[in-house]
Amino acid sequence: MAKNAGAATGFRVRRIYDDVDAGDGLRVLVDRLWPRGVSKERAAVDDWCKVLTPSAELRTWYHAHPDRYADFARRYRAELAGPEQVPATQRLREQARAGNVTLLTAVKDPEHSHVPVLLAHLTDAS
Repeated sequence: MAKNAGAATGFRVRRIYDDVDAGDGLRVLVDRLWPRGVSKERAAVDDWCKVLTPSAELRTWYHAHPDRYADFARRYRAELAGPEQVPATQRLREQARAGNVTLLTAVKDPEHSHVPVLLAHLTDAS
């Protein structure tokens, strides 16, 4: 995934292991678990939005079926339509309209993770 994926919309994606960038704006961790080996100080996370991450059940299912990404994406989009997720989505969209929002993740392969689904969800109708 490109470093500035979604930059035109106010969102971009970076790995949490990357150095903080002056253009990051609001730094939002979008992983359910805290990244291994990263201190809170070094991470410089402004918000940890666990509610917009895949449920533990869905994460476990996807790790057992990595070849079924389309099914994972469909299930994850359904979770993102939930009553807790909708206000969190709206809040991040509003923040992106006000300035840059960098979605941070620790996943090794962001292109084949929940991140592209979340980014598409945030930028649809925003």
